[in-house]
Amino acid sequence: MSVVVIGINHTTAPLAILERVSIGPARLNKALDAVAGCDNVSETVVLSTCNRTEIYVLAERFHGAFQDVRDTLCDLGGVSPEELGDHLYVHYDEEAVRHLFAVAAGLDSAVIGEHEIQGQVKTAWEHAHTLKVTGTALNGVFRHALEVGKRARTETKISHNIASVSQAAIAMASDRLGGLSGKRILILGAGEMGEGMVARLTSSDLAELVVANRTFAKAETLAIRLAGRAVRLNQLSAELHKADIVFTSTGAQELIVEGTALETAMEVRNGRPLLLVDIAMPRDIDPSAASIPGITLLDMDDIREFAQVGISKREREIADVRNIIEVEVNQYIVRSSARDAAPLIADFRRQAELIRTQVLAANSSKLEDLDAETRDLVGLITNRLVGKLLHLPTTRLKDSAGTARGERIGEALRDLYDLD
Repeated sequence: MSVVVIGINHTTAPLAILERVSIGPARLNKALDAVAGCDNVSETVVLSTCNRTEIYVLAERFHGAFQDVRDTLCDLGGVSPEELGDHLYVHYDEEAVRHLFAVAAGLDSAVIGEHEIQGQVKTAWEHAHTLKVTGTALNGVFRHALEVGKRARTETKISHNIASVSQAAIAMASDRLGGLSGKRILILGAGEMGEGMVARLTSSDLAELVVANRTFAKAETLAIRLAGRAVRLNQLSAELHKADIVFTSTGAQELIVEGTALETAMEVRNGRPLLLVDIAMPRDIDPSAASIPGITLLDMDDIREFAQVGISKREREIADVRNIIEVEVNQYIVRSSARDAAPLIADFRRQAELIRTQVLAANSSKLEDLDAETRDLVGLITNRLVGKLLHLPTTRLKDSAGTARGERIGEALRDLYDLD
């Protein structure tokens, strides 16, 4: 069996394709159930963010698992295998582990070193674990990935400066407008991204902050941080008339801001320009808004271009994180190999114990004249003798697991003791 990841991300697909296979909270359980129910899959975790949709599986058969996952993505996104195929990437075993470690460390993000992905990896794993569609293999690799992500951010400066999509969105808007002082800002979505943007705005001298969200209580909680206002989604049109900048980051599967609503808003605004920054996946704002006079529409493609400017300044940190990943991948392989050797060691010990008990049973008549204490002593001595004899070969097997030498020792034990 192999750990396999089949995915699509911001480097392999355009937004129009990426958003179709995005798996938000409303579709997550359906996706997990679909993949977990496949004949070729034993375990699964689904990781879907604004930059990627990835499905991690423990595959019984590699090609069968790939087809199962691809077909699930096609069904969810309403796309054909031919349309999706060119945009998919596949990694298995060591490369799959290396990829997940890089994702958790923030190296596979549009904004290098982003903070949000660490929590997203953890949430994806915990959700799958709660639904009981993970097991020893994926639990081990995801637990280790979180350790790698933490180490990367603790031991390097990879997450210094702009290190999240929400931070990049605010910085990009500020760069476009020459600052945010005196601006009226509308934030649509009060989830993790919305919270990140509000946190980034604390030092800005805004004219007004308004938060709109499907759950009004969450909008109120977020707005109060900057003495702002909370509004319901049915009040959105009126707010579009007044805002200078709109940031959107909901988890909705459908458009929240239609092109017609924006056309109406621009008529009321009397030529006053409007900046829209859509970092939702799928997108919240009708892409046709980009053609409406007076509107500037920015999305995740623009975030990526904006973030690229600072990457050259962080090459040292990127190299340091890659070194950490390589060390941790090797550590994972050693641990995994030791786990793989465990069944053979257990069989070896069971066989030795069977031989010990058979010898004692064959000589039981010779032990009948001994008192109970002496018979117990014979049992203890033979048990310790077997333990001493087993110690060296099992230690050698554990220490060399995953290597050619370990394979040789394992084959020798199987042959000598007739182990399966």
